[in-house]
Amino acid sequence: MTTVNITLPDALAQEASKAGLLAPERMERMIREGLRQERVDQLKAARVNLFSEPTVPMTPDEIAAEIAAYRAERRRATDRVG
Repeated sequence: MTTVNITLPDALAQEASKAGLLAPERMERMIREGLRQERVDQLKAARVNLFSEPTVPMTPDEIAAEIAAYRAERRRATDRVG
């Protein structure tokens, strides 16, 4: 477990304490929810970015070339290790 110290204005700290928001369980729940919301926001931003800049579909030849390049790189990596 990690201990975190925060600095709050006195009035806010008193109000939060009276509301039970400074209890470790509540703080953990709020932080987890904040992190979850941050991930959702990042996914939404990525989705907007993907749709705003659509990619051109690859041709079958381009796909085959990518696969061949990947396989060649894997072979080179295996040869270096082995």
